[in-house]
Formats: sequence, structure tokens, C-alpha cells
Amino acid sequence: MNRRHCGAAAIALVCALGVLSLPAQALAAPVPPPSASPSPSAGAEGPTSASAKTLERVREEIDRLYRKAGSAADAYNLAEEKVEKQTAEVARLNRAVAEGRAKIIELNGQAGAQAREQYRTGGLPFGAQLMLSDDPRLFLDGINSVRQSQQATTSVLSELSRAQVDLETYTRDADLHREELEANRVKQAKAKKKIDGQIAEAKKLESELAKEERARLLKLEQDAQKAAQAAWLGSGALADVDADASKAGRTAVAFATGQLGKPYVWGAEGPDTYDCSGLTSQAWAAAKHPIPRTSQEQWRQLPHIGIGDMRPGDLIIYHDDASHVGMYVGDGKIVHAPRPGRNVTVAGAGSMEILGVVRPDAS
Repeated sequence: MNRRHCGAAAIALVCALGVLSLPAQALAAPVPPPSASPSPSAGAEGPTSASAKTLERVREEIDRLYRKAGSAADAYNLAEEKVEKQTAEVARLNRAVAEGRAKIIELNGQAGAQAREQYRTGGLPFGAQLMLSDDPRLFLDGINSVRQSQQATTSVLSELSRAQVDLETYTRDADLHREELEANRVKQAKAKKKIDGQIAEAKKLESELAKEERARLLKLEQDAQKAAQAAWLGSGALADVDADASKAGRTAVAFATGQLGKPYVWGAEGPDTYDCSGLTSQAWAAAKHPIPRTSQEQWRQLPHIGIGDMRPGDLIIYHDDASHVGMYVGDGKIVHAPRPGRNVTVAGAGSMEILGVVRPDAS
């Protein structure tokens, strides 16, 4: 072998050894880095499992925030109701105090007139003047005047005493109602701040989603409601529900369904926007059966009935804190104002966790 061939062989051997010493993975085809978005084929089928789970957590968190806002809205509405009542009561008591003061001034004037009359007679009681009179007829005729004068004086003094006691009572009650009024205004302000914060947080979560994700979020929400409704119907809960609505119930249902499509706004009682209990309370007001303003008070004050005895117009209260309410309209459905960002709609009665059923016109 000549020197040229020997050199070529040596170079080939060195190259072969170099290749054998490389790491095994360097011999494989390059692997592309993981993509943050699904492949076109995956996108056609729907979100990946990981993104679906993330979106479901977002849905649950938004639902939690809106539920907490709903509970705080009930506290706000109840405080508002109390503020309205206490404002009216304070105004009534203020009028009573003013009338009491005017009455005392009037009675003091009457008492003063009687005192001045006695002064003009030299301080001698009218009865004594009659006894000293030489005219028997004057004495006899004046007896009734004496009695009437005594009764008038006693009446004025008694009325003055009562008026002073009443004035003290009205003043004390007015002060107490003012304190309660201020306390409820503070509660109202705190509840409003809490509601605004929770709704803003929920809206922020939604706003951070892409348009396609928001559409999938809505579908997840609808799918969860359909699943809950199917499970509820499958339990046989409506097996015995076949009662007809009362006359007032039909009026309430007609009013509530007449609001379909109107936006949810917390604290609203119509006519253009409603929250959940604003819708039900206004519907029953239209039926001439006033009921409490909030879902929690509707649950607390209205007669409870079994689901099997339910009829259209009855109210279904939801969640363990009674923070939501819908009106049963028959066929396993309710009309309700769901939450901010949604409109008054018809939904499955079992699409949320049912606390119980109440009847506004049970009597």
C-alpha cells in the first residue's frame, strides 16, 4: 500500500471513530418543540384535554364569583329595603315630634290663660267667690261653671303631661331609627363594594379569554346545566308534578315570561333590567301578591312546599345560601335572571342546586 492510500485509510478510521463517539440522540431526526396551541386537526375536534380542564376551572371560578356577588346583592337589597322603611319611619316620627311640640305650646298657652284669669280674680278661687256672694241664684247658677272650669284645668294639665311623655318617646324612637338607618346604609355600602369587586373580577377573567374561548366557556356553562337538568329529571323529581297554576300564579308567570331577553343588573327591579329576586318580586306584585324583595327573605318568609306539590308560579330557591331564585313555569322549567352578562331566560329547573320551593299565594 503506498503512502497516499495509507493516509486515506487513516482519515477514514478517525472519522468513523468520531461518529461512533457521538451521543445516540444526535443520530435521530430533530424533534420540534411542543406547541402552545393545538394542531389544525385538534382544533377541528375541539380544545385539547389540558385547555378544556383550564377553561372548566375558569368557568367554575366565574360561577363562584357570581354566586358570591348574588349573595352580597341579597344583603344589599335587604339593607336597601330596610333603609326605605326606616327613612319613612323617621319621617313619621319627625312629624310626630313637630306635632307634639306644637301641641305642648298650645297647651301651655291654655294653662297660662287660666293662670292669668286666676290672677285677675285676686288669686281667690271662683268657688270661694261664689260662697261669699250675697246672691243665692248666682251661687247656684255658678256651680256648673266651677265644675267645668275645674275639669278644663285638669284636662289641660293631663293632656300637657301626656304630650310631654309622647314627645320624649317620639324623640327617643326617632334617634334609634336614625342609628339603625345609618347602620343599614353602612351595610349597604359594604355590600355594594363587595358586589362590584366580585363582578369586576369575574368580568376580568372572561375578558382575558379569546373570542373562541368565550364561546367554548358559554358552551361549557350550557353543557353543565343540561347535565344537571338531565340528572334531576332522571331522578323522578317531577313524577307527581301536575298541578295547575292558580289565577294569581298565571298572572305572575305571564309577567315574568314577558321580560324574556332583558338584561340582568344586580339590584334592578325593572322595567328594563332585573336581578333574580327583582324579577320574581315584581311578577308577584303584578299578581297583587306582594312578596319580600330578596331571594333569602323569600325563602325565609314564604310558605315552603314539596317539589312534588309544585305548580307554575311557585318560586324555586337555589344554593345553600338561598342566593338565587327562579319562577317555575311548568314542564320542568323556570324563568329567571341568571347573572351579570346574561339576559332573563328560560332554563331547566334542575340546572342548579335546588334548596327548596316556596309559594307566594299559599293562602
